Amino acid sequence: MTLTESEPVPADSIGPLPVVAAVPEVDGIPVSGLLSEVPDPRAVVVALHGGAVDSRYFDCPGHPEYSLLRTGQRLGYTVLALDRPGFRSSAPYADLLERPERRVELIYGAVDALLDGLPRGAGVFLLAHSAGCELAVRMAAATRGAELLGLELAGTGREHQQEAHNLLWGADRVAGRRPRGVGRLIWEPARLYPENILGGGSVSASGSHLESRSLHDWARAEFLGLAPDIPVPVRYSLGEYERVWRNDPAEMGAVGSLFTGSPRVVVNRIPDTGHNVSLGRTAPAYHLDVLAFTEECIIARRPGEFSGPTLRFDGGATARPER
Repeated sequence: MTLTESEPVPADSIGPLPVVAAVPEVDGIPVSGLLSEVPDPRAVVVALHGGAVDSRYFDCPGHPEYSLLRTGQRLGYTVLALDRPGFRSSAPYADLLERPERRVELIYGAVDALLDGLPRGAGVFLLAHSAGCELAVRMAAATRGAELLGLELAGTGREHQQEAHNLLWGADRVAGRRPRGVGRLIWEPARLYPENILGGGSVSASGSHLESRSLHDWARAEFLGLAPDIPVPVRYSLGEYERVWRNDPAEMGAVGSLFTGSPRVVVNRIPDTGHNVSLGRTAPAYHLDVLAFTEECIIARRPGEFSGPTLRFDGGATARPER
């Protein structure tokens, strides 16, 4: 069965619904998010947003055609976008979630609670953007990670571009305060985003101290140590105009090679795309690509056709001069 055989659901028939569940396994901490469901899904896509935004990142306000939740629903997927630990409902409980293991338990518990009684189709595919990749990699490397269909990581890496490194780790950095100039890194070139989305005000959200602490040694140490433990297919995506992380083909290939335990790794460089891949003008194409990769994972899991490891590079053209 392929994507084209799934019966599309009308875009306005269900739509993303706000969801909140208290997760008793982790001291009753509530986790909020958005859910778009279908009665008989191909699979479930669980999405984790990046920093300074919440689950609305995956349901772009004013642009339903950019929405991962609505696109997935139309193509027969249930999509659950969660607010990460320290955001929205779980924000008052941030002090209980210092340990990474607790955050992994919380989100797996939230997935179980919010999908309780709902069909999961072939299983759960995990997608994450930017700072959300820290949590997603930990989830995929944990024992339960072997149950996942696959993993999509976008907007992360192991080495920052020089300008980003200077802003994030330079001598002028003030702990706990967002550095000046970060907006320029993640929202330019401006032509890649609609004017009413540029800057992210419609999806912005305050996180907690968890954010800076969890990411402090992430790229330089923990990412490299956890990546080989991920046993499921991985796709690693960066925009052509990514300005936070190195996105040259050599570096992207090196990041892809970290996933030595994965049966299949796809390195994906997205044309005409900046850091915020789910809010830009290419978001519809990106989301279709993610679902296509999910479909590959569904098909390959049954006969175990991903016998790898294999590495495939999609894209790789040198970024064009800004227009």
